[in-house]
Amino acid sequence: MGQGYLGARMSTAVESLSFTVRPVISHGDLVRACRVRALAYGAKSPHLRESMLEPDSVDALPTTTTYLCEDKFSGQAMGTMRVQVSGPQLSPLSIDGVVPPLREFQTAYRAEITRLAAPVGADPFVRLALWKAGFMHCRSHHVRLLMLAVRKPALIKAYTKMGAKDVCGELPIPYAGNLPHRVMGLFLDDIESEWRMAQHPLLKFMVDTAHPDIAQWEPKSMNAGAAVAAQARVVGILERAGKFV
Repeated sequence: MGQGYLGARMSTAVESLSFTVRPVISHGDLVRACRVRALAYGAKSPHLRESMLEPDSVDALPTTTTYLCEDKFSGQAMGTMRVQVSGPQLSPLSIDGVVPPLREFQTAYRAEITRLAAPVGADPFVRLALWKAGFMHCRSHHVRLLMLAVRKPALIKAYTKMGAKDVCGELPIPYAGNLPHRVMGLFLDDIESEWRMAQHPLLKFMVDTAHPDIAQWEPKSMNAGAAVAAQARVVGILERAGKFV
């Protein structure tokens, strides 16, 4: 969703990663992201592999942004994640078909992160960097509630430590193989202050450190010329990493 590049937020430190995270900018990028999905999800749920190989209807929505993680040296796709944003006069989230939006957030901007995937053995920072990309995306789009459908106990534990709350118990998720997932919500209005008060271990990476290797699009309120210039900045990131588009 949106066009234009957001630079790093003013932070106390700058850190370089061994990979880049960026929005997909072509159908070829999206196909590569789908291959990562198929590899990661198919490793534990083989019946999902084939369906993950192709983009789906959510990928095609203008309110959806898919992120791709690539190794700086080999160019290999190492991870992916997508963020769908909903709000006034925007398409509903996928999760809205399972759990109706909370009443107090029906007219607010909400988001859902899905298809978070990294192959077995991938650098553990890949998932964390993808999560930061999603967090930055939500902040730039004024998202107040981030919805999550979670299956793995380790992720449930991690999201709970982040501050996510149960929205409802386990439910089958149609777009995740009808497997039972816990539906959780992360309320973003005060999340940074809550992390600071709790001295949360994620605070340094997520907020207080700038990562120039993590790129994202600005919300779409830009003119066409600015959008072209913004895409050029992302292409610049690829070129600096030794990849050309």
